[in-house]
Amino acid sequence: MGEFQHTLDDKGRLTIPVKFREGLGSPFVMTRGLDRCLFVYPMSEWESLENKLKALPLTRADARSFVRFFFSGATECELDKQGRVLIPATLRDYARLERDCVVLGVSNRVEIWSESEWRSYSDQAAESFAEIAEKLVDLSL
Repeated sequence: MGEFQHTLDDKGRLTIPVKFREGLGSPFVMTRGLDRCLFVYPMSEWESLENKLKALPLTRADARSFVRFFFSGATECELDKQGRVLIPATLRDYARLERDCVVLGVSNRVEIWSESEWRSYSDQAAESFAEIAEKLVDLSL
């Protein structure tokens, strides 16, 4: 859980917040996410997701397309001694990462966003947050 601001260095490396490092383990998997962000999964979560996606029907064009897009962007990553990960250029381009980034903890994964993309998405989502919650989740205790 949480939201952290970090800066991408000139070599395309991003510091992963200390809070997320242990949970991600090493190695971990980074791929294209939805909404123009990157998804980062611990290996155990990646394997579980991979099994679910393998079960999608090969005869469905939309399933083939999604699986192809999702897996083709995936890369196994490790942190360096300073807790940084090198984000491949193809993934930086996809997520429009330039300098200022936002790193989010989202349940079973970490998301990496361009700060401007995150602000735009977050502002838009905030407007309909209550309506979405009513449709999807009972937040009462």
